[in-house]
Amino acid sequence: METIVFDIGETLIRDDRYWASWANWLGVPTHTLSALVGAAVVQGRDSADALSILRPDIDVTEASLARAAAGRGEHLDESDLYPDVRPALAELRALGVRVLVAGNGTVRAGELLRALDLPADLVVTSDEWGVAKPDPEFFARVLEVSGADPGSTLYVGDHPANDLFPAKSSGLLAAHIRRGPCGHWWADHPDVTDTADFRINALTDLPPLLNKTPPSPRPRALRAV
Repeated sequence: METIVFDIGETLIRDDRYWASWANWLGVPTHTLSALVGAAVVQGRDSADALSILRPDIDVTEASLARAAAGRGEHLDESDLYPDVRPALAELRALGVRVLVAGNGTVRAGELLRALDLPADLVVTSDEWGVAKPDPEFFARVLEVSGADPGSTLYVGDHPANDLFPAKSSGLLAAHIRRGPCGHWWADHPDVTDTADFRINALTDLPPLLNKTPPSPRPRALRAV
């Protein structure tokens, strides 16, 4: 592996603050929204569907703009990072791996991530590219910036439908991380175990895998997603 590309939410960044801020904005207990996010995950739905369950008439884009205008928009700081992020990324770079961060997110999220000064060669979000996962064009952009062949580029993420399957369909290697609601719920699903080149529990599992040849997985579509 010459390049490793990381998803953002629930791979590098904990989503606790994100959902808590939405619960506060909507005036509901945090655990209520968290439970609905979990329900959406186990049904194979987008976690953002939890917002429309609470407020069927919500326009998430308009609500996000209203939150930002009220000074309650996106925020990220060091406490939002999983504790293994900096040591894992730094070790990979020290081993000569090109480290990229590319996932779904707003332009503002990209600015906040870059302000954290992660040990990465590039940090970019879907809104900055104008295309979001699981669109194949997103992974085409990943390969453009990879600096390596698809077979030497590994994409790491927690979401089978957004990360694992489209990355594999685009010719990349893919690692599924058991992290966050989606990562834990789908980790042992046969479609995930058959498709993932690697299955990890922490980002610090990656450096020892650099010289390992992945098995030949059998790509399948996750029917529940």
